Amino acid sequence: MDKVFNRLRNLDAYPKINEDFYSRTLSGGLITLVSSIFIALLFISEFRLYLHTVTDTKLVVDTSRGGKLRINFDVSFPEVPCSLLSLDAMDISGERHLDIRHDIFKKRIDSHGNVIEVRQDGIGAPKIERPLQRHGGRLEENEKYCGSCFGAEASDDDCCNSCEEVREAYRKKGWGLTNPDLIDQCKREGFVQKVKEEEGEGCNIHGSLEVNKVAGNFHFATGKSFHQPSPFLLLDLLSLQTESYNITHKINKLSFGDSIPGIVNPLDGVEWTQKSPNGVYQYFVKVVPTVYTNIRGHTIESNQFSVTEHYKSSEVDHFRSPPGVFFYYDLSPIKVTFKEEHTPFLHFLTHICAIVGGTFTVAGIVDSFIYHSKKAIRKKMEIGKLR
Repeated sequence: MDKVFNRLRNLDAYPKINEDFYSRTLSGGLITLVSSIFIALLFISEFRLYLHTVTDTKLVVDTSRGGKLRINFDVSFPEVPCSLLSLDAMDISGERHLDIRHDIFKKRIDSHGNVIEVRQDGIGAPKIERPLQRHGGRLEENEKYCGSCFGAEASDDDCCNSCEEVREAYRKKGWGLTNPDLIDQCKREGFVQKVKEEEGEGCNIHGSLEVNKVAGNFHFATGKSFHQPSPFLLLDLLSLQTESYNITHKINKLSFGDSIPGIVNPLDGVEWTQKSPNGVYQYFVKVVPTVYTNIRGHTIESNQFSVTEHYKSSEVDHFRSPPGVFFYYDLSPIKVTFKEEHTPFLHFLTHICAIVGGTFTVAGIVDSFIYHSKKAIRKKMEIGKLR
C-alpha cells in the first residue's frame, strides 16, 4: 500500500514548497485582492449569461411549396370615407379578388380620428324583400321578388335584389354605374344619401386576408373596382364623387403572419401625407419566411419583411393609374430560423476555469515582475551604499 501511495505522490504535478521559504509582500496582497474582485465580477457576468437564453440564427433555402400567406393590416385614411374605399388583391397565378369584405372591418372616423361607426360590409344595406317590380313588372301573387339588373343580366333568370348586386353586375359587364338615383334598389336603400352623409369623414380599415404564397399585390383604392376584358384595372367612380382624392394614410399595423417576439415590423406607425392632387403610393415589400422556436420548443412560422416606397403623381402618370395605396409583395427563397437555447453547462464550466486560471496567471506574472523589480532596485541601492 505504501508503494502505491509513493507512486501517486510521484505523480503530483503541483510540488509543495516549505512555508519557511515563502516571502509574502504588500504588493502581492494588493494584486491578490484585485484579482479576486476581478474574478468575482467575471463570474457573475458569465453566470447571468448562462441563465439567459441565446438565439441561434441560421439561413436555409426555403423548399416549401404552395400554402397560404396571411396578411394582417390596420390602415387609417383621414380624407377618404368608408363608402369610397375598397380592398382588392391579385397575384401572378391569375387569382383576383375585388372589393374584399370577408374578415374586413371599417370604422368611420372624423377629422380627429374619433370613431363614428363600425361596420363590416362597407356601406351595404339589407336587401329589399318585396319591392314593386320584377324586371320592370309587378309581382304576381306568391311570386318571389327578382330585382332588375338594369341591362346587366347574364340571363333572364338573373336577379339583383340590392343596390350592391346591381353594382356587382355592372362591374362584371365592365360598365360604370354613373347615376345610382336611377336604380330602384339604390334609391330605396338610400345609397346616395349614405355616401353624402360620409362626406368629409375618414376611414379606418383593418382585418386580415389570406392569399396564395406567391408574388402579388393588394391595394386600397378610392372607389369600387371592376375588371373588363382589357388588361387594365378600372374604377367605378360615382358621379357624386369629386375627381380629386387625398390618399393621406397611416399604417397602424402591417404584418405577414403571426408576430415574432423581438421583431418590429418596419411599417408599423408609418404615416404619409399627400401634397399633390392625385396619385398612387406604392410599397414594394420583400417577404422573408421566418421560423422562430422558443426555449420551450414552441414554433412560430411567420415572416419578416423589408420595404421600399415610391409615390407616383398623376401629373407624370401617362396611364392615369387609379388613386390608392398599393402593396406589391414578393417572397424570398431564403428562410431565416431563430432558435432560443441555453448555453451548455460544460461551456459555462470551461469559461469559469478560463477566467480563474487566466486571471491568476496574469496576476502571477505581474506580481513576479514587481517583486523582481523591487529586488533589483534594492540590490543596486546596497551596492551604491558599499561604494
